[in-house]
Amino acid sequence: MTWTNQAWQTIQPLYQEILDMPFIHELKNGTLPLAKFQFYMQQDARYLEHYGRVLAYMGSKCTDNDQALDFFDFGKNALIVERALHESYFTQFGIPKDSVTADLEPVCHHYVHFLKSTAAFDPLEVALAAVLPCFVIYKEVGDYIISTQTRADNPYKNWINTYSGPEFGIGVQKALGYVNAAAERTTDAIRKQMLDAYVTASRMEFKFWDAAYNKTTW
Repeated sequence: MTWTNQAWQTIQPLYQEILDMPFIHELKNGTLPLAKFQFYMQQDARYLEHYGRVLAYMGSKCTDNDQALDFFDFGKNALIVERALHESYFTQFGIPKDSVTADLEPVCHHYVHFLKSTAAFDPLEVALAAVLPCFVIYKEVGDYIISTQTRADNPYKNWINTYSGPEFGIGVQKALGYVNAAAERTTDAIRKQMLDAYVTASRMEFKFWDAAYNKTTW
């Protein structure tokens, strides 16, 4: 079994909690209150600014040029492609454009600083594991929703289609491959740190959606 499969098995109870949480359940049914989705979009746009820079920084640390280029592309995708989708959502859902500069609320602040500190101070293998849940969990949740939703006019269908789509899936598979290769080459001690980082980031994914549902602020 690959390292990423083992890590995914480790967080299965948490992933089930994610699928059961009100934010995901109501997003799937198209009944998520607009104010909660607006809060999520505002914070996610801020998160992606930082996440994109973390990915690009990690690319600069990769000794393999192909891996470096892929992580630069991952960062570009977070900063440009997904940001453009959010800007279209801002118009569609009546979110002021200047709200993209809103303060980082507690969970978003915690998450981005966890990723930044991990990328800066821990081995690259650990940083690779830390950024992976944002790839994998979004893909899994997108696939779950697309396979179980029954409402054709779901107002959040563009968000769902983005993360269940083939283009995003290609990036996920590349990221999984790089993490598995890194895990194979490193030590048991580093693999333990990798798993700790992966679990922490997975918890932050849950907390991020939960904070949006409850509109958690400072």
